[in-house]
Amino acid sequence: MSENRQNLIRVDVETQYVEQESDPDSDRYVFSYTITIRNEGDTPARLLSRHWIITDANGKVQEVRGPGVVGEHPHLKPGEGFRYTSGTLLETPLGTMQGSYQMVTDDGEHFDAEIPPFRLSVPNLLH
Repeated sequence: MSENRQNLIRVDVETQYVEQESDPDSDRYVFSYTITIRNEGDTPARLLSRHWIITDANGKVQEVRGPGVVGEHPHLKPGEGFRYTSGTLLETPLGTMQGSYQMVTDDGEHFDAEIPPFRLSVPNLLH
């Protein structure tokens, strides 16, 4: 019947601690993340919205939902990719993010592209 399209969208993440915007004495740790979304399937798809779950080392969870990414709704043909950078603020020097992108194919099929958990960490915090 319907093919599982979840595995056809690849999501790669690079993270960076933003020291100049952070203030550890005030429990303010800023991280940027660069996401590359690539359509590895055979059907064009558009990113409609995002859902993030951000967890700090104290177990505090923030959920973020919203339309598109960085104000855009990229339409990815097979083989195409989209790259963007955004950021988040934690109260601890270590945390994780995970989530999903809500997508729709050109023929109207909705699916989620899962974003596996990735770590946000101040450099040299973990050995």
